[in-house]
Amino acid sequence: AMYHFIFVPLTLGLSFLMAVMESVYVMTGRMVWRKATLFWATLFAINFAMGVATGIVMEFQFGMNWSYYSHYVGDIFGAPLAIEGLMAFFLEATFIGLFFFGWDRLKPVGHLAVTWLVALGANFSALWILIANGWMQNPVGATFNPDTMRMELTNFTDVIFNPVAQAKFVHTVSAGYVSGAVFVLAISALFLLQRRHRDVAIRSMVVAASFGLAAALSVVVLGDESGYETTAHQKMKLAAMEDMYETQQAPASFTLFAIPTGDGQQFAVRIPWVFGLIATRSFDQPVIGINDLVSAAETRISNGIIAYKALQQIRSNPDDQIARTTFAQTQQDLGYALLLKQYPDGVENATSDDITKAAQSTIPDVWTLFWTFRIMVGVGFFYIAFFAFWFWKASTRRLESSRFWLWVALWSLPLPWLAIESGWLVAELGRQPWVVEGVLPTFYAASGLNVWDLAISLTFYVLVYTVLLAIMVWLMVRAIRHGPSEQSVLDLNEDMPAPVGAAKLEPAE
Repeated sequence: AMYHFIFVPLTLGLSFLMAVMESVYVMTGRMVWRKATLFWATLFAINFAMGVATGIVMEFQFGMNWSYYSHYVGDIFGAPLAIEGLMAFFLEATFIGLFFFGWDRLKPVGHLAVTWLVALGANFSALWILIANGWMQNPVGATFNPDTMRMELTNFTDVIFNPVAQAKFVHTVSAGYVSGAVFVLAISALFLLQRRHRDVAIRSMVVAASFGLAAALSVVVLGDESGYETTAHQKMKLAAMEDMYETQQAPASFTLFAIPTGDGQQFAVRIPWVFGLIATRSFDQPVIGINDLVSAAETRISNGIIAYKALQQIRSNPDDQIARTTFAQTQQDLGYALLLKQYPDGVENATSDDITKAAQSTIPDVWTLFWTFRIMVGVGFFYIAFFAFWFWKASTRRLESSRFWLWVALWSLPLPWLAIESGWLVAELGRQPWVVEGVLPTFYAASGLNVWDLAISLTFYVLVYTVLLAIMVWLMVRAIRHGPSEQSVLDLNEDMPAPVGAAKLEPAE
């Protein structure tokens, strides 16, 4: 999943930047903007192909490595994935063909519409994928059916408008826009350092700086919304991100730096009140710590045992109304009882020690969460300053005034991916031990494959992906070395005839 996610953000970001640049071309009629659009579209296409290759395999992985997951929650999880394929992927794939082969066959406004549909298709794809993932974080609109032994969809509207899914979507696509803007800015800076393709580089940097600043601000603002939803639905993830074992009374402070030890912190540097604002948007509400959440998990496990026993009685006698009533009252904790499946005594014969160990297993990897969250946040704030600086330089027409800052722009290229992969780790590792929060443990969702089956298949796919990644990088480097095509530009020093209906505007440097 993380390998696939290397390619998704650049697709999201470049698609909109292409659409913006072509919009300027249609309005002004200057061929330099068409030249810029085609160049970035070439890099977009290379990245898009790699994203498709890695994404298709993941669809099959659900049945191969996660067979019980597919059986248990496939009715809900499969619906947004199917819609993603039918609505978003087909839309995007179809209009990509029209984009590349329709330049001389469509009117300028028609081709511009195609480009915007490519961008919208890419974002629709992300929407449905993140609706599916958001349901795993906050399973709404579904209930367990004791007769079919599966989770079943009860309200698809709740799944679509799941607040966790919506917060994840806007935060994730904003991060993709930042990645695209950084990519365009970095490659344009390289062109200026090499003193070539100045016409495209200058204009691309202006668009990237403006678009990137708006995107970077959006990432932080929408990330705050994601943190608030985490407080409401995934309190353990939030406490682990802060390495907070004891409940913090209001106003809770944010740990800027610390050394997590497993039962507390050393050398902690805290900012007063900030964590209370992030988590509760207030100064008068406490933030629950890991120890109290573990105690709550013990209670839910004990209640889940009751639900599990009632479920077994229903399976033995479907007409047992007392068992059905008991199950209906306790089924919200059935998933917690399934945590006991990893111990020899099982669920019905679980001891107090088993319950304690199962409750302790609800604590995710605190050390990794603590640092990946701070890497993500730190890079996010860096890019606000980064794009604000380049927006100022673009506004004052000083993009080429310092080679040092051009080098900074170039070497900042990997940072968005560091932040994005860190954020993905926070989202997925922070949910552990659940594959579906509070419903299905990860170990219970996996297929019954041995270690070697998994190791061989995973190694094979990683090797194939790495070969494809090397080919992708080689193709991109080759395209960048070649630069924007000169064939479509007659004379960049003269105004070109504007498309029919286009406004005649003088471009700025």
